[in-house]
Amino acid sequence: MRKEDFELLSKILKERSGLVLSEDKIYLLESRLTPIARKKGMETLDDLINEVRLRRKEDLLSEITDAMTTNESFFFRDNTPFDLFREDVLPGLLQSRASSKRLRIWCAAASTGQEPYSLAIILSELEAKLSGWKIDIVGTDLSRSVLDKARAGIYSQFEVQRGLPIKLLMKYFTQAGEMWQISEKIRKMVTYKPFNLLDSFAALGTFDVIFCRNVLIYFHQDTKAQVLDRLRRQLPADGTLFLGAAETVLGLSDKFKPVPGKRGMYVTADHADQVRKAG
Repeated sequence: MRKEDFELLSKILKERSGLVLSEDKIYLLESRLTPIARKKGMETLDDLINEVRLRRKEDLLSEITDAMTTNESFFFRDNTPFDLFREDVLPGLLQSRASSKRLRIWCAAASTGQEPYSLAIILSELEAKLSGWKIDIVGTDLSRSVLDKARAGIYSQFEVQRGLPIKLLMKYFTQAGEMWQISEKIRKMVTYKPFNLLDSFAALGTFDVIFCRNVLIYFHQDTKAQVLDRLRRQLPADGTLFLGAAETVLGLSDKFKPVPGKRGMYVTADHADQVRKAG
């Protein structure tokens, strides 16, 4: 790929999604965009790039952005955040939200739905404790195609084998040939919406817990800082943020503090100060 072609595509991706590509990711562009060129009857990736350069059609730019921003996901990925949610965060929320009996959880960059469905399964397992509660799980992603798959809740044998305990597979999924579909009950617990993390978060409302894992690593430092500051505005003082294991707020935002010994878990700086003073 020519340097000027890489620069054109990387500029478009950064403007549309915040994704920052270094030149060592040229192979990724080639592997993900070549199928789009073939699907459109073009002989080479160069033909696709020339089409982008000449016309910049919105549908084509959307397909390119989708292809480059779609990341793999699997059930109960990395385990630790889900254990922390179940054992550390949820008990406190059940006490502090006892009067309203309402919880709101946001999974940003939800991809094909495994993360929000993992949370829905955790909450379903605690159904007796949550009787009478209204629980909203919102999953968002830039890609409409992955959200369509998430809504359907249909996964291959390979996908359900990655991280999903067999007991939960048999309890919450129905097999159809070589595919597995998650139960309607769990699907109904999650609402999916197309959303770009570069846009304003205001319309989404506030959340008690936000999962924004393995997303910030693809952004430029300034964009990471802006996203973190806007995430803070969507949380109450006692809200919790989960980031990926390779992500941090350090040097980016003073609005969150890491929870000692709880990898990937962050509380608001206001709440951390209150806890420190109380202690």
